[in-house]
Amino acid sequence: MDGGGEESIEAVVAARQERLRALKAAQELLNTPDADADADADAENDKNNQEQQEEDNVNMKFRNYLPHDKQLQEGKLAPPVLPKFEDPILMAPPLEEKKEDPFLNIAPKKPNWDLRRDVQKKLDKLERRTQKAMVTLMEQEEAKRRLKEDGGENGVQD
Repeated sequence: MDGGGEESIEAVVAARQERLRALKAAQELLNTPDADADADADAENDKNNQEQQEEDNVNMKFRNYLPHDKQLQEGKLAPPVLPKFEDPILMAPPLEEKKEDPFLNIAPKKPNWDLRRDVQKKLDKLERRTQKAMVTLMEQEEAKRRLKEDGGENGVQD
């Protein structure tokens, strides 16, 4: 079944090629003068024979496809060889880096920052109370000093 299909296709292709040759020949005859008709006909016959031989010897090249036909497998091209990529960064010598202790990066810069954040409200309240207490102590000291001055002046006058 496959063999009959291929033969009929080849026959159709051969018939079409023959018609195309005949059309080319007819057009050449129309375009050429009558004096050179015999010489041109011989040249056309040679040209047609060469074209037919070239069509029979068509070299098909396959890069990405491997055909099933053994005759076409001969046209399989080898895959292209890519040049090896050399990374210039890898070729350069590594820079000297400072060796740091990784545990230093784990610890925060200020170890008590979280404690201060949690206690800050209480510290602010305590600071206000301290300021009020200092003011009251200063007022008491001032009152005692006035009493002594007032009492000393009263005793001196007596």
